[in-house]
Order: sequence, then C-alpha cells, then structure tokens
Amino acid sequence: MRLIDTHTHLDFEDFDADRSQVLARSRAAGVERLIVLGVHADNWQRVWRLACTEDAVYAALGLHPVFLQQHRDEHLTALADWLQRLHGEAKLCAIGEIGLDFYIDDPDHTRQQTLLERQLQLATDFDLPVLLHVRRAHAPMIATLKRYKLRRAGVVHAFSGSWEEAREYIKLGFKLGLGGAGTWPQAHRMHRVLRQLPLDSIVLETDAPDIAPCTHPGERNSPEHLPAICERLAELRGLSPDELAEASYRNSCELFGWA
Repeated sequence: MRLIDTHTHLDFEDFDADRSQVLARSRAAGVERLIVLGVHADNWQRVWRLACTEDAVYAALGLHPVFLQQHRDEHLTALADWLQRLHGEAKLCAIGEIGLDFYIDDPDHTRQQTLLERQLQLATDFDLPVLLHVRRAHAPMIATLKRYKLRRAGVVHAFSGSWEEAREYIKLGFKLGLGGAGTWPQAHRMHRVLRQLPLDSIVLETDAPDIAPCTHPGERNSPEHLPAICERLAELRGLSPDELAEASYRNSCELFGWA
C-alpha cells in the first residue's frame, strides 16, 4: 500500500520531540509523501524549512481563518512575496490552509470572506491549487468558488458535509479530503456520503496532530496512522484498502502535478 497524506501540521510543537521518528515510521508504513500546511505568517518559514530538509515533505502556505486575530493586511503582501519567490519550486504544492470557519466564536464573516478571496486570487495568479478549511460555511464557500473558477481547484479538507454539497465541490473540480473523523462509528452521515463519492474525488489525510481515528482514541494523530484510516474508510466504502489507497494516491498526484 502506498499513501499520500494530503493534510498535516507536522511542524507543530506536538512533534518537536520525535518528528524524525514519526517521519521514519510513516515512511515504513507506506506514506510516501506528506503535505505540511502553513496557517499564519509566523510558521511559514518553519514549514518551508521542513519541506526543504525532508524528502517526503511538501509545503503549502496560507492564512487560516481560525487565526484571524493574528493576521494583518501586510501578511497578504508577505504571502504574495513568498509565492513569487518560490514560484516554480517543486516543494511548494499549494496555497493553504485557507477557508471559512463560521463555527468559532465571533467569526467575523466579512473579514474571513475578504481574506479567502484575496488568497483565491493568489491561487489564480500563481496557478496553484488550494487546501480549504470549511466549517458551517459550505454554502458561501461554494458560491465563492463558483465565482473564482480555479483552474487547478484543490482539496476540501476534513469534508463532513452533505452529498449535495460534495456534488457541488466535485463539479468545481475539487477533491474531498477524508481522514480520522470518518472512521468513528457515530459518523453516520459521513458514512452515507462516503458510499456515494466517486473514487476519483477522494484523497486521504490525517490533519495530524488533530482528528485521530477511532483506532487511536485520545492520542496525538500522526501520518503513521494513515494506513489505519485508509483501512477503515475502505471497509465502509466496500473496497479493499489497496484500492482506496491507490485511488487517493492517483488523485493526489494528478492534483499536485506529481509524476
């Protein structure tokens, strides 16, 4: 089984004590590539350094809606500068993590929307896919994406929406990121949607250190848990783990332009 983890935060301090060992165990488990995402201006350098020093790691840079209070207007200019400087670098694979989060306290819809649109414009300018965070905001996100019509689309990370919402994202060319949340027995709606998703719309992820699968309750999530996630989701989908892993691998390579 060969796997790609399309969404991790391996740069977070949760992994400071054993990052190299996590990468080695993940590689031994069949995880060939990992994407580490920037969430605010202060962690872009750390993310990029990790991508440059680890063969398996690729970087995405963005301004996450949950960290809205940390973002400043000049950070959008700084992001554009980073993207310009790294344009054409093989290790830069996307813009992210960006999006809308209307679940958090005092979400400031207007500022989130502006931040999202500015970053979608950068994705258009630099011809990069986007890695989207969407909580309780699928309708405005879909409406926004219909206006921007990104050529390379991207991934809706940790997708937990309805089949109707999934279908709209798929029409726009997006892949749906599935991870630990869908492995839990109580995730009934996610299980129903999973059974309807076309295989060419699915990519696998961990969101490590968050959203641990049911096989590791209460633990730090890790890219090395991706095989367990794949096995459980494949069972729910009525596939072999190898079939789901290969579909996700193929979809990820197509999206990010990897051979």
